Amino acid sequence: MLSRTGQIPSARHPLPQDAVDRPLAAFRRDYADGESTGRHSHARAQLLFSLSGVMRIATDAANFVVPSGRALWVPAGEPHSVLVAGTVRMRALFLREDAARAGPPGVTVMATSPLLRELILAACEEPLEWDEHGRGGHLAALLIDEIRRAPALPFGVPEPREPRLARLAAALRADPASPLSLEDWAARIGASPRSLSRHFRAETGLSFGAWRQALRLAEAAALLAQGVPPARAAAAVGYASAPAFGAAFRAAFGVTPRGSEGRTAQDRQ
Repeated sequence: MLSRTGQIPSARHPLPQDAVDRPLAAFRRDYADGESTGRHSHARAQLLFSLSGVMRIATDAANFVVPSGRALWVPAGEPHSVLVAGTVRMRALFLREDAARAGPPGVTVMATSPLLRELILAACEEPLEWDEHGRGGHLAALLIDEIRRAPALPFGVPEPREPRLARLAAALRADPASPLSLEDWAARIGASPRSLSRHFRAETGLSFGAWRQALRLAEAAALLAQGVPPARAAAAVGYASAPAFGAAFRAAFGVTPRGSEGRTAQDRQ
């Protein structure tokens, strides 16, 4: 059954962390490769963090690739699904409405400082109803401040909804290295190149070329997080030139592919 917006209603996954009388509560679970949560939502905002593996989170508006060592902010009530690649050791925080004001207004991939990472892990060792005047209270105050400071990262790729564009996007997600041009894709979906370009920008806010590059870089980041060498990751997503890939990656994420690979290897330890 569809909602008034045309979307399938999301199931609520009630958890104790959604209702405990504390500004935030921690949750941990390990997922096997290929597991999926299905489309659902929570009463509280979430900060999803993975110690290993890659999380692919789909919302109604965009798809997000979250490598290990990064986090995803999901506002309260936001329908989403999580598909994991590799063994994912998820650690999450559920934030009460007052604490959630520290986070961004929309779904956002966030950089995690070493301090934020350790605070998340420490919070997972606390009971649900932690001592508000003891260690738990100190951890929560620091966590909220670190969430407020965390930089956003461009790992999200807007999802077109028009059926022909959605088929094109699905084909490129399946094969990000596809060399087909805008003109080639226009012929395949039965549109003129000009019409395809106009509709793509209207649906995603990006030109076709910018959207494809965002997709390729997000997929490359996922491969790097799984230990694929930068040269192989570049080729797998369609970059024939390693320097061009390195420059695009650095411009998007602020680190080189080699630097990202080194960090994710450390995160897996």
